[in-house]
Amino acid sequence: MLRTAPLRRALVALLLSCAMLAGATACGADGDAAAGPTGSATSVPEQQRFAKTRFVANAGLAAGATYQWIVKPYREGQFNKGADGRTFALVKAGLAGAFTYNRLKAAVENAKGDETLAKAVAPLTAGIESLKDLGTKLRKGEVSDADIGSFEGVINSVKDAGRSAGAEVKDQVPSASQLGG
Repeated sequence: MLRTAPLRRALVALLLSCAMLAGATACGADGDAAAGPTGSATSVPEQQRFAKTRFVANAGLAAGATYQWIVKPYREGQFNKGADGRTFALVKAGLAGAFTYNRLKAAVENAKGDETLAKAVAPLTAGIESLKDLGTKLRKGEVSDADIGSFEGVINSVKDAGRSAGAEVKDQVPSASQLGG
């Protein structure tokens, strides 16, 4: 009996090592296949499952963050000089701006997994790119009506594109840890 215990341990260690290696290899294969040279919408569906669901989740988080930490505080006057909690509101808005940009970029990538959604979202990439530096502008307190309007406009365009492709986007307010992480 003493000889079977070390043999079992070795066998279990070997099986676990193989399982971990197979899992790591499978993850690497997905990433490599998604970054293939074609970049067409037809090759992506095999690699990206639940494209519409992921699009809705990412776009919903972006919309929720925009409304909760950018549009709503702006309308309430929290970004005005001398307002109570202005600095904290601006920092949150800056984080929300960066978060929104990140989630919208992810939503566009998710949209590539569904042909109809990809066509609907394709014209919006320039608008999403225009949001890139607005997070920093918000943090510095250099925000204007036009900046807030551009956030709202891009979010509404993404929602409309999703709706037209059968992927209804609803606002989802991210947690503070999601916003900062």
